[in-house]
Amino acid sequence: MRTSSRSEVDPFIVMDVMEAARAAEEAGRHIIHMEVGQPGTPAPEGARRALQEAMAAGPLGYTVALGLPELRARIARHYGEWHGVDLDPARVVMTPGSSGAFILGFTALFDSGARVGLGDPGYPSYRQILSALGMQPVGIQTAAENRYQPVPGDLPEGLDGLMLASPGNPTGTMLDRDALSAMIEAARERDISLISDEIYHGLHYDSPAVSALELTDEVYVINSFSKYYSMTGWRIGWMVVPEDHVRVIERLAQNLFICPPHASQIAALAAMDCEDELEANRAVYAANRALMLDGLPKAGFDRIAPPDGAFYVYADVSHLTDDSRAFAAEILDKAGVAVTPGLDFDPVRGGGTLRFSYARATADIEEGLARLATFMAARG
Repeated sequence: MRTSSRSEVDPFIVMDVMEAARAAEEAGRHIIHMEVGQPGTPAPEGARRALQEAMAAGPLGYTVALGLPELRARIARHYGEWHGVDLDPARVVMTPGSSGAFILGFTALFDSGARVGLGDPGYPSYRQILSALGMQPVGIQTAAENRYQPVPGDLPEGLDGLMLASPGNPTGTMLDRDALSAMIEAARERDISLISDEIYHGLHYDSPAVSALELTDEVYVINSFSKYYSMTGWRIGWMVVPEDHVRVIERLAQNLFICPPHASQIAALAAMDCEDELEANRAVYAANRALMLDGLPKAGFDRIAPPDGAFYVYADVSHLTDDSRAFAAEILDKAGVAVTPGLDFDPVRGGGTLRFSYARATADIEEGLARLATFMAARG
């Protein structure tokens, strides 16, 4: 049986690294996980309790396609609390994780063959989802001096769309208000449809991230409960769209997904009021970040852009290797530390970069850094 040309997407390399780490653990080894962007903490206790109560009260069935009205209203209030934005809850759309939002957003905004700009390094699934939908991802090589964030001068001609991510994955760097405003204006002048991935909002270590909604309504903003709210496996996210796009998204959501998971929406609503627990988690990430910024250079990984947010450090290792996938495999084999090759994030320059995640427990970060230092010393 034939497969389509649209299905010929690249693998998500970090998932392959996870599988190699799992196999090593199954063989009896103790692996330190610095590969995956997944909090080591569970969903907030209040979220888990709310779901238990809902399950005891009766069956959970379909919700309306756009999601539970009370959850959409709570997210709209969140934008007022965090960003000073008076947001109509009707513009909030609940999705099956941010991945569902990307599928809906790309399908709503772009026809087949559309050219969509993506900053490299960047989240690899942007490229693969666009390709699977018959669109053309256009990599934009961002500069280290711009902390791997795009600037207006980087934009090629002929773009139909542009993805921004702040904080970004894999770098954790952010666009400040002026930089984000400049990108929004550049997109407006060129009639480029803009999507802002804000999935790591809440995970900042100095100034909070700026939402594109603070500057414009002509944008799709995508977020999720996976990172700040520690709910990766619950597969619940959201998007905010212009008022005149709501019905477009609703029709697509009805047919593509029917609705987001009811159980996850109940938990998500409760999670938004678990601020003390969530901020305690962020304090752990801040401590882990400090350890990484001290320990990685000491181990020999000294070419890094300090992250403003998220829980990653992106390191230039081009002086050590031009094959980051083989280098990551060597680190896993000899040090027992799983890290992600930069090829996942930058097809052009990624052979000389690695991403280190510090989302796990502090004790794991300390052990991982010690192992990396020993490995690098032995490697010479």
